[in-house]
Amino acid sequence: MAANHKKASYRMLLLIATPKLVKKAVDLFNQGNVPLQYLFHAQGTASSEVMDMLGLDGVEKNILLSMMPKAYAGEMLSKLHKKLHLGMPNTGIAFTIAISGGSGRIVELIDALQPEVNRTLLERNESGMAGSEYYMIMAIVNQGFGEEVMNAARPVGASGGTVFHSRGIGSAEAMKFWKISVQEEREVVIILAQKDDKLAIMEAISMNCGMQSEAQGIVLSLPVDNIVGLD
Repeated sequence: MAANHKKASYRMLLLIATPKLVKKAVDLFNQGNVPLQYLFHAQGTASSEVMDMLGLDGVEKNILLSMMPKAYAGEMLSKLHKKLHLGMPNTGIAFTIAISGGSGRIVELIDALQPEVNRTLLERNESGMAGSEYYMIMAIVNQGFGEEVMNAARPVGASGGTVFHSRGIGSAEAMKFWKISVQEEREVVIILAQKDDKLAIMEAISMNCGMQSEAQGIVLSLPVDNIVGLD
């Protein structure tokens, strides 16, 4: 990463919503010339009561992920909230996570969005996106253990989560060196948790689905600095 980008402020924006709304969000991102977008198919694990609370009448969800400057991300969250009516029945949630930067070309693409943000907007978001009480907990486990992660997390504060499938591409030589045997097909579980519940949830997942279990899971957390859709 180039030296002149070391102090840049970037955000990862994630939208978890119904496929119909994610399609509308993609159109919105395209209108804003957002260059980096990734789409995942996911399955919700929330209880029926939580699904009712969030207004999601089915479990099929998509995840839209992108990266952009902090101020631009704040404006995009506002647009998603307004255009998709997040927090209303049959919608979803969107949130941002701080990232430090990326490789040269990626940083150039993200920085290209910055001129579209006026100075008033930048200053407003710099002062208004701090102090979130939520964290994103991510657990990566062997295929078929996503529900076990949720079974461990629910009793200690997790109301629901989102599961999607992934494929491991780690070095076989490194696996042999560390004497680790991990399934190629993996499941990723994302849980949004309040600050006070984060540690207990992570400990419960590690105890029941950690590397010493059949799930062979790892768990990490990242602070969420802004969120819409949990109205």
